[in-house]
Amino acid sequence: MQSTLSPRLLACGAALLLALIILTGIATADRATWLMEVTPVIIVVPLLWATVQRYPLTPLLYVLIFFHAVILIVGGMYTYAKVPVGFEVQSWLGLDRNPYDKLGHFFQGLVPALAAREILLRGAIVRGRRMLAFIVCCIALAISALYELIEWWAALAMGQGADDFLGTQGDPWDTQSDMFCALLGALFTVVVLGRWHSRQIARLRR
Repeated sequence: MQSTLSPRLLACGAALLLALIILTGIATADRATWLMEVTPVIIVVPLLWATVQRYPLTPLLYVLIFFHAVILIVGGMYTYAKVPVGFEVQSWLGLDRNPYDKLGHFFQGLVPALAAREILLRGAIVRGRRMLAFIVCCIALAISALYELIEWWAALAMGQGADDFLGTQGDPWDTQSDMFCALLGALFTVVVLGRWHSRQIARLRR
């Protein structure tokens, strides 16, 4: 059974993300906000490509990184508060605001938690299951908190121009709910994906 994704699949994924970045960069109405949102993708994808031979990741992690990248790119194109599919979900569920931003923060907890879990397990840094789950959630929340600090710095630097980047939609508890969604994502990694992820890590070690 394949322990990681094939180079061809990885190349296709990277090419799709590059095409999305180019297309959304052309189509977006707010290039400054778009650039801030897609910068993590522009940094992470080449880094993963450069390390694929020395440190290949599990298929699960690669796939979820891909979907997280798509969420960031689409959110950057429209700005999170104005993503059309978010309005559809808002109407369907009778929500007060576009929930696309919360999907992004859920993945912001899920993907870093999975990456942290993979590094800690493969390096035999943490052995106890409970301690591993605790540290993974702490790392995910720390990354989420750092992102909220970046949003705060952007607001200070850009003033009213940062509204689209922040995507608060008038919610005074936006920061807290963002971090709660990140925590839910981290818990989903630990509780739901943990065993599946561990099996894939075991195959990588063979």
